[in-house]
Amino acid sequence: MPNNPIKANPRSSLAMERTGQWVFSQGIPTDVIVQVGEANFSLHKFMLVAKSNYIRQLILESEETDLTRIDLSEVPGGPEIFEKAAKFCYGVNFEITVHNVAALRCAAEFLQMTDKYCDGNLAGRTEDFLAQVALTSFSGSLVVLKSCEDLLPLAENLKLIQRCVDVISTKACVEANFPSRSPPNWWTEELSILDISFFQKILTSMKVKGAKSLTISSAIITYAERSLRDLVRDHSGNNTRASDLEDSEERTHQKELLESIVAILPSEKATFPINFLCCLLRAAIFLRAGNACKNELEKRVSMILEHVTVDDLLVISFTYDGERLCDLESVRRIVSGFVDREKSVSVFNGGDFREVCSTATQRVAKTVDAYLGEIATYGDLSISKFNGIANLVPKSARKADDDIYRAIDIYLKAHQNLDEIEREKVCSVMDPLRLSYEARVHASQNKRLPVQVVLHALYYDQLKIRSGVEDHQTPKNAPIKNQLQADVSLVRENEALRTELLKMKMYVTDLQKNPGGTGAIATTSKGSGKKTFFSSMSKTLGKLNPFKHGSKDTMNMDDGAVDITKPRRRRFSIS
Repeated sequence: MPNNPIKANPRSSLAMERTGQWVFSQGIPTDVIVQVGEANFSLHKFMLVAKSNYIRQLILESEETDLTRIDLSEVPGGPEIFEKAAKFCYGVNFEITVHNVAALRCAAEFLQMTDKYCDGNLAGRTEDFLAQVALTSFSGSLVVLKSCEDLLPLAENLKLIQRCVDVISTKACVEANFPSRSPPNWWTEELSILDISFFQKILTSMKVKGAKSLTISSAIITYAERSLRDLVRDHSGNNTRASDLEDSEERTHQKELLESIVAILPSEKATFPINFLCCLLRAAIFLRAGNACKNELEKRVSMILEHVTVDDLLVISFTYDGERLCDLESVRRIVSGFVDREKSVSVFNGGDFREVCSTATQRVAKTVDAYLGEIATYGDLSISKFNGIANLVPKSARKADDDIYRAIDIYLKAHQNLDEIEREKVCSVMDPLRLSYEARVHASQNKRLPVQVVLHALYYDQLKIRSGVEDHQTPKNAPIKNQLQADVSLVRENEALRTELLKMKMYVTDLQKNPGGTGAIATTSKGSGKKTFFSSMSKTLGKLNPFKHGSKDTMNMDDGAVDITKPRRRRFSIS
């Protein structure tokens, strides 16, 4: 009976136990122990050196007269692949598959088991399998390429990766043009199992072979949705909070993956769906990706902003838990980039951007106003940020200011603690003279608006009535004019009551400051031509225009936005 030098070791794998069955059946005592990681193989030197020139050189060059232990922990594929290589040396049959052929090919190269040292060696057997079986189909090549991820750099040096990439890219191009299975994009889903570096190699090869940009984009979209499922495909993040992945290994991996995906996006303008780009941008903000990644995504969204919906902008603006707003700087840069580009086009064409805006700019203006109405209810939205986004859009891009008025009204309703000066500042982004008739009637009765805004709405309608000017001078407009006169009359009465209330508040305040006074503020002079406080104040307010000359009370305000007394031509900055 041959000696059995293998000692019981709980760390030995089942593969090692199986090895003993064919090693000891030789009837000759083993004379060398090969260590591969934590596994030990008791084998025969003469069987190994007959196939492996690497092991033969180790034995010949060893300083020991009788080498009894060899460390082969660096062999590609680890213990399981070395077991198969050892079986090949012993002439024991085993199965070569698409899953292990790459590792066996690399192990054969490492152990120098090539035809140079022995005819019909392991390297030749694996090459035959690759050429005749594995690399003849899309799926087989894909599995071989996937297994090469753990075999670098040897698999790269042996050209295994390039051979797989060539086969996969060629067959993918054929499938893209002439689908053989259903659904037609089945091949894009299979590519999603690859590492991003291998995936990029395939896309590059497909471009060289003439693949269309839409084909490349389809593969990228599927890959991103599969590899970043919670952040891109589901659009929910499973209520993921930023603190949940703080400095975690998973967060770092996802960030690197996202940055790699963005780096390989085709340059064509209309290649990707808008919602996909917006989801990538929100993921980049959430993962705190690099500036280059975020800037590239913002640029792409800006280029097609005219097709972006309010929902798309909201995707960028909110965290995955939906409880708070993200940093609105990305939205501001997107809108600003679009407006700057439209200005450049207008100047190049010899037009005046301030007077005539393109249809795309008008469409973006409506989207931005609607977007402001959606985010206006959030308490952490400051006036400077609200105004900063609203003022990015040229005033001439709005045919009427009804949409921005709606957003302002929602903001004032949600922020009821604002004083008169702050409310004037919010309203500075709107021109009451550009409101429609219905909006002016609503504004004139809106108690949330500052007094000056209400007076200007009334003043505009009064001028139209006194001048007898209508948008269309036809008998059909007579009822509208009469209704306008009645509405304005009612509004004036309401405003008179409000002004009287303001007068009384000032009167009480004066009494509190001067207990011995007699309320001298009620009149300003004696005689038949004396002026009342109401008439004096009304004339003063009538001369003010909070949107043209600004409010004198806001001269010393510092909210980090703008001084509305002197409107600037540049964009508002956002703190």
